[in-house]
Amino acid sequence: MVTESGVEFPLPLSTQPMEARAAEALPREDGPWQYEPKWDGFRCLAFKGGKAVDLRAKSGKPLGRYFPELVRALSTLAATDFVVDGEIIVEIDGRASFDALQMRLHPAESRIRKLSGEIPAQLVVFDMLVAPGDRPLIELRLHDRRAAAEDLVAKAKTKILRLSRATTSLATADKWLKGAGSGSTDGVVAKLLNGPYRPGERAMVKVKRLRTADCVVGGFRYLNGRRQVGSLLLGLYNDDGLLDHVGFTSTIANDERAALTERLEQLRGGSGFNGKAPGGPSRWSTERSGEWEPVRPELVVEVRFDHVTGDRFRHGTKLLRWRPDKAPRQCTFEQIA
Repeated sequence: MVTESGVEFPLPLSTQPMEARAAEALPREDGPWQYEPKWDGFRCLAFKGGKAVDLRAKSGKPLGRYFPELVRALSTLAATDFVVDGEIIVEIDGRASFDALQMRLHPAESRIRKLSGEIPAQLVVFDMLVAPGDRPLIELRLHDRRAAAEDLVAKAKTKILRLSRATTSLATADKWLKGAGSGSTDGVVAKLLNGPYRPGERAMVKVKRLRTADCVVGGFRYLNGRRQVGSLLLGLYNDDGLLDHVGFTSTIANDERAALTERLEQLRGGSGFNGKAPGGPSRWSTERSGEWEPVRPELVVEVRFDHVTGDRFRHGTKLLRWRPDKAPRQCTFEQIA
């Protein structure tokens, strides 16, 4: 047991979760492998020492104050002195909402309390580092750790704790990967069935389902201090026939910037986005300036993206190709639904 802030926990709160390296395809060799859905939430190690509970993000930051319902659920379990690895998710209509999850990171306790009561978060458990009774499992194979996690969740009898699905069937994992993005998952994680838990090491493999969409270029931003295009602002037509801003792409080859800048400047003066327009600098923007140049919505590009949050691409997208064969009005939200 390790004493942290006067409480004895089975492991130091600074313990890092086992991580995954990205791959293009699910591993088939060097196994056997266990495959699990990759959940779209906050990675979390949950520590319980006696009745005390502490939740830690992958960064090591405490999460307990933001998810009091999880702390309560874990503290009321009969089991004590354990550490589990999982993902915190908030589901709305059966689908993980990253917006709702991020709203929990609020400074006001009253706001957190209100949200936790309206839409409780869940902890999806997929591994166990220490079993109840302070029984270390880190050096044991995944097969044994999984059995301990299954036992804990089964005895918990609460909807707030869920057990992640798992399979050794590659065919089943492929089906999960194809269906990722339509529910609460965004890919598949592969773990060595006979491997130990390796804190802080990239000992797993993750494969994300990356999707593509054809988007209208409704504007662009210049590079800082240079009269060359830095990013394209992307849009999709909504049900009212208006062009909404949905994100950006900045993966433009340097040797193409000059010609692309000239091409875009010839389209300046158009309406750009006549629905939801880009705001100022944000986490979606790569430029410090919020200024952007509207253009006539005549160009279409195909981009690759991972997540959609609140009718926008959560991250920057990758430019795949131009689509001169595609009419701008064909670029609708149906592609990313």
